[in-house]
Amino acid sequence: MTDMEPDLNAMQADLRTLVETESPSSDPTAVARVTAIIEDWARDLGAAVHALPGGTAELSFGVQEGQKYLLILAHADTVWPHGTLAHMPMNEHGARLYGPGSYDMKGGIVGLFEVLRAMRRDERWPTGGVKVLVSPDEEIGSGSSRGHIEAAAQQARAVLVIEPPVADSHNLKTGRKGTGNYVLTLSGVASHAGNRPELGASAISAAAEAVLALEALADHAKGTTVSAGLIQGGSAANVIAASARLEVDVRVATVTEGERIDHAIRAWKPGNERVRVEVSGGLNRPPFEESAATMQLFATAQQIAADLGFQIGHEVVGGGSDGNFTAPLAPTLDGLGAPGDGAHASHEHIRLDRWADHVRLLHRLMLEI
Repeated sequence: MTDMEPDLNAMQADLRTLVETESPSSDPTAVARVTAIIEDWARDLGAAVHALPGGTAELSFGVQEGQKYLLILAHADTVWPHGTLAHMPMNEHGARLYGPGSYDMKGGIVGLFEVLRAMRRDERWPTGGVKVLVSPDEEIGSGSSRGHIEAAAQQARAVLVIEPPVADSHNLKTGRKGTGNYVLTLSGVASHAGNRPELGASAISAAAEAVLALEALADHAKGTTVSAGLIQGGSAANVIAASARLEVDVRVATVTEGERIDHAIRAWKPGNERVRVEVSGGLNRPPFEESAATMQLFATAQQIAADLGFQIGHEVVGGGSDGNFTAPLAPTLDGLGAPGDGAHASHEHIRLDRWADHVRLLHRLMLEI
């Protein structure tokens, strides 16, 4: 087959449109503005566009009832608050194009639509058609979109996630750790720290116990991390603390480890019986475990990349994506967006010298798998 020739100038213009429409996850109205732009692009290609409850957009290209389709996952939200462009404007420096949300993952959306336009021009679509889901809240756990994603995956023959490749590489993502956030709320007994400390029961002391006990649950050989990232408590330096709050981040590579950590955190008790603890939260994304089905997709992608003249590898990474939800339900391959670096960081950028290759890879992969 003849490989497509991406129009880098047009892609950069589209990327500027998306990046300069700020879309922090905390502002659904702002995210909806980006989603609306994407929906308009889809309508221009003849897609059936549906707004799902919670703000997820469903874009269908040639999907027929009862057919297994190719599912593409994207998200319109970013981690960047309003006003970021004032101090982090889009700018090009050599082969790097900088801008908030460019790498994670507006560049991936632009590359996908360059592929879809090529398919429309050639009147050649993947078997069963293409369904694209654009979620509004991936960066904050996909609370409103998870159900739509899992339902769509049930009818998919494969899932491609257009999150970016591994930072500063051509490598795709064949697995991701499951992610979780736990909040421990500790309630003790206040007392004067100088006059009657023995009458108090310190929630801060209990929180310190919890930090040591829970972080000790980590098993780096198995890819399990447990990190206390935020602690608050007390009312004054001369008062035995009656309250404290601890937030714990958890990453697990397997379902078994997730179950172990969840049970241990919920079972933990302070040494001082007068301090009560309530645990909320939990694992919000299951592990995306590397599987034979995913590795088969990767092998196809690797051969296509070699045909196109570049080499790709694969990695299992610590951060989660919406691919975590689909991997147990359908063969899933992640990292098919725009190459670059700096996700969630001030140097976020895409690599202009690598972008076209990855767009060609996505095009061929969508047609060949």
